[in-house]
Amino acid sequence: MTAGAVPIPARTDTESALPASFWGRAIHDTLQDFGARLGLVWIILLVAVAVLVPMLANTEPLAVKIGGHWSFPAARHLTPTDVTLFILAAATLAVLPVRRVSVARRLLFLLVVLAVSIPLTILFVKPPITVDWQQYRDLQRAGKIQFKVMAPLPYSANDYQRDDPDQVLQPPSRVHWLGTEANGGDVLSRMMYATRIALSIGLVSTSIAVVIGVVVGGLMGYFVGRIDIFGMRLIEIFEAIPTLFLLITFVAFYGRSLIMIMVIIGVTGWTGEARFIRAEFLRLRKQDFVHAAVAAGLPLRSILFRHLLPNGITPILVMSSFGIASAILYESTLSFLGLGPVDVPSWGQMLNQSLGVGGTFVWWIAVYPGLAIFLTVFAYNLLGEALRDALDPKLSK
Repeated sequence: MTAGAVPIPARTDTESALPASFWGRAIHDTLQDFGARLGLVWIILLVAVAVLVPMLANTEPLAVKIGGHWSFPAARHLTPTDVTLFILAAATLAVLPVRRVSVARRLLFLLVVLAVSIPLTILFVKPPITVDWQQYRDLQRAGKIQFKVMAPLPYSANDYQRDDPDQVLQPPSRVHWLGTEANGGDVLSRMMYATRIALSIGLVSTSIAVVIGVVVGGLMGYFVGRIDIFGMRLIEIFEAIPTLFLLITFVAFYGRSLIMIMVIIGVTGWTGEARFIRAEFLRLRKQDFVHAAVAAGLPLRSILFRHLLPNGITPILVMSSFGIASAILYESTLSFLGLGPVDVPSWGQMLNQSLGVGGTFVWWIAVYPGLAIFLTVFAYNLLGEALRDALDPKLSK
């Protein structure tokens, strides 16, 4: 070492183990929070249940041998939604370990897979229109089934066990782990199928809100002036609309459509994202890299979405986690009021059934779906708070 040279301290093992990229460090810091890890475990569990529920809770045998012939009734009764989720889950597991591909390209690949698989499954997957839920129970009683492989929970969500009327409003037992509801359906099976409603309505409605909020907020923050004033008045108008009352009104006039509920929650919930993006773009539009992009003659869409947006998207990620939780609460409230989707189990709908015949309170129908709603909303909030702390530069030390 030459005289007067300042020695450079060696990096510790902890520092060298940290990811080099910004998002890698953000994910690493987020998962350092114990609450965030618990929330992530719960959400992963819900996603796994939502994807694999036809194999976890099904009245139809996974495989059955009758008269020396094997058949697979559960696979024959798979819906286009089931097959689409299987394909999307397989594509996610295939692309997740590939580290050389950016996160944006992975998401684009998954969106392409989803866009291709939805029309193909609708076109080629044709499950039976009507299902005789007691068919294999009758064959079992008659001794005609030589061998069968059942799901861990041998009850589908819409299997109301008409062949056994005594199963109505049964408390938790070894047969029905969380009891049965007013129509004889298994509570645990219906809760497992309801995870699809909770996850889909949160993700879809929040995605709609993020897209609208980013576009409107980005234009407001970049152009300012009259566009900014018009955008702020538009935000104030949408913030004055009570989302729950709007949902009730649309359901009363146009029926209980899950897609309509998602769209309404997304269209009325973009104002927070727009405010955050506007503030970030106002801060970034005077930075040197933006002036350089303008001087280079880049098109407006490139300046907005390739240079400004990646540097200002951080608050939106935090807002999205809270938005998903809020959308789940909206749907649960609507279903609790008896205005949710028809013939599709949801946690709020089950809460509505906790008041039995004659006004009696059925505790197991209230406790378990209510606990699922609480844990899901709490998990998203824990992740959102941990991500906010990880991305806050004031807390980086």
